[in-house]
Amino acid sequence: MSFSLADFDLSAMLRCGLDLRRVTQETATMEEAARAVVRHFHASAVDAASGARQCALVRFYKTHDFGTMEPGLQAFARERLDGREPWDALKCLVLLASAGELPEWSARRASRGHQAIPLSSARAVEDAPMIAQLVREVGLDAENVVAPRPELISGLAGKTYNVFHVPVAEGSPHIPAQDFVRQHGIRSVVGCGGVLLTGDFFALILFSRVPVPADGAARFRNIALDLKLAISPFATVFDPVPAEPAPAV
Repeated sequence: MSFSLADFDLSAMLRCGLDLRRVTQETATMEEAARAVVRHFHASAVDAASGARQCALVRFYKTHDFGTMEPGLQAFARERLDGREPWDALKCLVLLASAGELPEWSARRASRGHQAIPLSSARAVEDAPMIAQLVREVGLDAENVVAPRPELISGLAGKTYNVFHVPVAEGSPHIPAQDFVRQHGIRSVVGCGGVLLTGDFFALILFSRVPVPADGAARFRNIALDLKLAISPFATVFDPVPAEPAPAV
């Protein structure tokens, strides 16, 4: 069911929560569930009068240990370590799913800069202003993301999360990609996220071409909990890696 980010009221929030459970119900991996989530928001956030989609881009991120990532993501992260040797427990911010108005925005492996960002230190988190602010809004600090502590994870189990909300995207220090903002008419950005029982951090970020008011953005606190319930059951994170095509003969 469609809704508007310009008027994300209580009714829209409740319907959205039901829809998220519906679209993720038959998925087999966390990646597939995340892909269903971003596609739902990209397709369903529409202008009631024109039917135009309101989100230029929707992305879902999750932290993951370097040692258990697929080889392609490991290679991507390794290139961003400036010659330093990665270690198995190195946390990387993985783009788990993406949906947007350009074809390359709807395939995570097509991303040129965000497939897997190594978080080798708290400074590395702070160097990504949008993610750093979202981490703070969730109630963490950068060190918690780099090296999550078991006692912190249990303490956040029932937390009601805050949201990342940039009401005016143009000129905001939290959105460093200002060329993207201007080129695609991004008016507001809203994000939500949380911590899984594994200690991994997850986040959904919407880049909206309509202004998102504060009261509508605040309702994404509940969406964060809906997302956590939707993706927590999966023991398998990634889809099977596509097989390489057979060589021509």
